[in-house]
Amino acid sequence: MNRLSRRALLAGGAALAARPAFGLALPPATTGARIEALLGRMTIAEKAGQLTLMASAIGGRAATALNPPGTGASAEVQLAAARSGQLTGIFNGEGSAWHRRLQQAAVKSRLGIPLIFAGDIIHGFRTIFPVPLGEAASFDPDLARRTARAAAVEASAAGIDWTFAPMVDIARDARWGRGVEGSGEDVTLGRLFAAARVSGFQGRSLADPDAMAACAKHFAAYGAADAGLDYNSVDVSERTLRQVYFPPFQAAFDAGAATVMAAFNELSGIPATANHWLLTDVLRGEWSFKGLVVSDYTADEELIAHGFARDGRDAARLAFLAGVDMCMQSGLYRDHLPALVAAGAVPMARLNEAVRRVLALKAAVGLLDDPFRRLTPGREKRMVGLPAHRALAREAAQRSIVLLKNDGGLLPLAPGRRIALIGPFASGPHDLIGPWNVYGDDREAVDLATGLGAGVTVTPGSGVETALPGGIAAAVAAARLADVAVLAIGESQVMSGEAQSRTEVTIPTPQIDLVRAVAATGKPMVVVLSTGRALALGDAVLSAPAIVVGWFLGSESGNAMADVLLGRVAPSGRLPVSFPIESGQVPYHYDHKPTGRPAAPGPAVPYKARYRTTPNAARFAFGHGLTWGDIAYGPIVVDGGLAWDGKVEVTAVISNRGRRAATEVVQLYVRPRSATITQPVRRLVAFQRLDVPAGRTAKAVFVLRRQDLAFIGIDNRPVIEPGAYDVWIAPSAEAGAAATLVLAAPA
Repeated sequence: MNRLSRRALLAGGAALAARPAFGLALPPATTGARIEALLGRMTIAEKAGQLTLMASAIGGRAATALNPPGTGASAEVQLAAARSGQLTGIFNGEGSAWHRRLQQAAVKSRLGIPLIFAGDIIHGFRTIFPVPLGEAASFDPDLARRTARAAAVEASAAGIDWTFAPMVDIARDARWGRGVEGSGEDVTLGRLFAAARVSGFQGRSLADPDAMAACAKHFAAYGAADAGLDYNSVDVSERTLRQVYFPPFQAAFDAGAATVMAAFNELSGIPATANHWLLTDVLRGEWSFKGLVVSDYTADEELIAHGFARDGRDAARLAFLAGVDMCMQSGLYRDHLPALVAAGAVPMARLNEAVRRVLALKAAVGLLDDPFRRLTPGREKRMVGLPAHRALAREAAQRSIVLLKNDGGLLPLAPGRRIALIGPFASGPHDLIGPWNVYGDDREAVDLATGLGAGVTVTPGSGVETALPGGIAAAVAAARLADVAVLAIGESQVMSGEAQSRTEVTIPTPQIDLVRAVAATGKPMVVVLSTGRALALGDAVLSAPAIVVGWFLGSESGNAMADVLLGRVAPSGRLPVSFPIESGQVPYHYDHKPTGRPAAPGPAVPYKARYRTTPNAARFAFGHGLTWGDIAYGPIVVDGGLAWDGKVEVTAVISNRGRRAATEVVQLYVRPRSATITQPVRRLVAFQRLDVPAGRTAKAVFVLRRQDLAFIGIDNRPVIEPGAYDVWIAPSAEAGAAATLVLAAPA
């Protein structure tokens, strides 16, 4: 049984007052003196160069499509910029050989300051792990730590010192495509996975050759974009920021994240990239963050399109004075900071402060001591694609799979059954590794047909968003000859990710037509979903006796899914996002407020908080997931009251009445009966992965303290209020019966 520590499960703001300074540690005295000596010798132009990060002229596989290097950014131009001290580093470059060429140029510059090499290592380098949203379905933060560690080992062998991950945005609108990069809708889950991924990327020491500096992004509230439209405006209260959107960043910084990326979006009228309150008052003042703030891709220049800056010079001034230390891709700092300092519009002290942070980061990752620390010849070939990493990719994929439905015990499939594998994701080197992948390759991943092996007939039936001539007829014929039809349907990987917002979170119509036709054959049907978001599934898909969410599982996709479908591994994943009944419900999240007219379960009652056609509930709730065992929850037992300075055990007996061993993700939720600020209908505070043998029971034990009941109060600071609380030990956010817990007032 894996139990999470109490410290890890504290509510986001509860420990704020006692929290130490966040982020990158101050350099030792000798390093500090070295940095000061460099500062004293640098020209203003060289200082501006240290604040200028550019996309690599030679991009890593998909990098050029994701982040174009821009007009005139040739290899020769970047080598010259490195030699002249006009470049601090590049990102998403192609391999150690190119990085080594650039570093050799940089160390020959006047001051010999090395470059830093960054990359979007979101869920793997060449060995690809499940997309972060899928991995969050494991409800196992240590798994995320291990996959981030493996990703760092591979990427650092290619010379990468710094990753633009983890994304820690809370995402509650399934229309928003970038939710695939995060950990879902819940704050507790988001905090734990943020800390785990930072720990994995950065390892034991940032200076180790296999470590990468982490970058928590996007600060802040990018996931709250209006209407789920990427880059759109955000307007939320300060209380919501502190209760929902800040805690995962705080957890990442507590774990030592060296850097943070400012968000694209405006925040209540002021773009995050020029938001002094956010980047200086909160980040530096309240939280004492010591690390580096980097802009997102051309986000400083985009202040002009926001209507916030007059021109490039004004945009550079606003972003820099707000607290953005490093400019990504626009070149505005290089072009305008020297003149702004000369004119007195930007203080020299602020310029020196930003350069110190850049040099401190380079020192922390070991570059000032050894510029070629991660560029040892031959290391990339030796460390990339290790068998242990492929094994971990398979394990991570297995544990990310969520079994939504299994009527009649159709799964696992019995040996010897003839399988018709149907759908656009049935086979082929595509849509396996998922979106936002710079260095991975679908051709190096295992598809479902290969995973299931010989004896499976494969028929596409339809395209992802288009019909295929004769496709449905061929699929129906294959289903009729089989014992069971497995339909691999859903979204392609280009339908999720950055700039991939959708107005309807549904499966495309040609695939629904395919599902209906195969269902009409009467053959048992298993639906396997590829997706980077929560989906409204609709009646056709819901008619299938078995439904499995496969997300985008990475290099070992097909093997892992086959392991589950054929019963070699029991599914143990749980939904990190709520699957709505209809698209029109989104944004939907389980921890919504009850309103003054909550709608009770059952028949519709007039003048209550529900839609005309749909209750205010999920089709498949946050935390939902089935396994092979027949799991039942016993009554909740609260061992007395909770003293103000005490603790209390909350327990329940979990029974497995099935014939197979099971792993159950047991979840603890709370809600105050009344509070000075209205509270959600439930809030997750803890969970356990509990192994329950067949025909046996296991006891789930949670220890609650008053800190677990904290929320952001009237003055936007953490508060804890005595009184009665409802508590649930349940298999999902919309299941189970509540017990009562009373928190006593302080003596």
